[in-house]
Amino acid sequence: MKLFQRLLVAPAALGLMAPLAANADVTAVSNESDLSSEVIQARVDGVEAQLGEIMAGQFSSSTKMSGKAAFITGYVDDDAESDTDSITMEYMYQLNMNTSFTGEDMLYTRLKAGNVSDHFVDKGQGTYLSAGKNTSDALKVDKIWYQFPVGDDVTVWVGPKIENYYMLASSPSIYKPVTKQFTLGGNGTVYGSSTKAGFGAAYVQPTEDPSAGRFAVSVAYTNQSGAKSGKDQGLFGEDGKSALLTKLEYGTPQWQVSGAVALKENGWSDSYFTTAAGKARSAAGSETAVGLRAYWKPDTTGAIPEVQLGYDVSTIDDAPTGFADEASGWMVGLGWKDLLIDGNRAGVAFGSRVSATSIVGGTSDPSEDNSVWEAYYSFKINDGVTVTPAIFGGSDVESEGKDVSGAVVLTEFRF
Repeated sequence: MKLFQRLLVAPAALGLMAPLAANADVTAVSNESDLSSEVIQARVDGVEAQLGEIMAGQFSSSTKMSGKAAFITGYVDDDAESDTDSITMEYMYQLNMNTSFTGEDMLYTRLKAGNVSDHFVDKGQGTYLSAGKNTSDALKVDKIWYQFPVGDDVTVWVGPKIENYYMLASSPSIYKPVTKQFTLGGNGTVYGSSTKAGFGAAYVQPTEDPSAGRFAVSVAYTNQSGAKSGKDQGLFGEDGKSALLTKLEYGTPQWQVSGAVALKENGWSDSYFTTAAGKARSAAGSETAVGLRAYWKPDTTGAIPEVQLGYDVSTIDDAPTGFADEASGWMVGLGWKDLLIDGNRAGVAFGSRVSATSIVGGTSDPSEDNSVWEAYYSFKINDGVTVTPAIFGGSDVESEGKDVSGAVVLTEFRF
């Protein structure tokens, strides 16, 4: 991009410098004294100003692009299905573009393509990979939003494709997961989201000492019907599937505790928990979800791990017979930075996926006592390449007696 920009700027620069060079030659020949050093400097300043205007109009002056590609090689053994332990190789490709118009704002656009399918994008049994994406090989807009500051302490987000957890003062989790179920301290009823239209704002208490504790509060609204124009649909329609998230946090760069409440209306769906019959939320139900998170980092990296805790509990109103009216889940994550070799990372997480603890009609969820886990070690080959072997598994996922296990090697190229 910089080479392309220079090729564009070079002719303009030569055109602007030509009159100055000609004047300099005339000066040398005629020895005119009126072209003093001040006059020459003024002309040089003018040339530089015009070059600055040309460069300001180039694409790369305000937009930065980064990306990554992931090669996913592995298998999943599902006890409930036959012949599911084949080794597959799939991919995910991602481009991130950050554009600023004032130096303080940002238009974020994320493009993704992938052919990850079957188990590695299965939310229900917990084998959905964080690197998983299936677009049938098409490069599509995956996220797009605009954020800008209001004063020194408030940030605002708005966009047609955004998730609630992007509109937070800070992430509720420091654990780096392989399977998506351990994202955000437990990707379940509170932070479990979907990419739809929304907006939000976050306030961070100012502090003179960056290491001192501070409060922050975030509010985010998303609507799964935001792009629909039908009756009572749209961003604020009465029948729209909406979610309002509020998060309050306190902490330092080393530790944090937070609590969040999510109000989900009209059968908001994200498939992060299901009963044995595949019924999580009714089409008309509303849900109140509470999430508690805490994390701590050691002063030094190495043998002592980072610790991440998460707990979610939900109540679903107006649920008909056979649907869940209460649900909960939890997780513990441990992470080691620079373990054995600087730049490498290890992680272990375990817990219970969000499942129904009560179903209308008196039945129980056979997956209520489920347990899930993962473990990995990341090798940093260089600044752009990381290889991560991982194993994972679970018992009683989706239904009683349904056990899963698997292994994967993630090779990520960042640029």
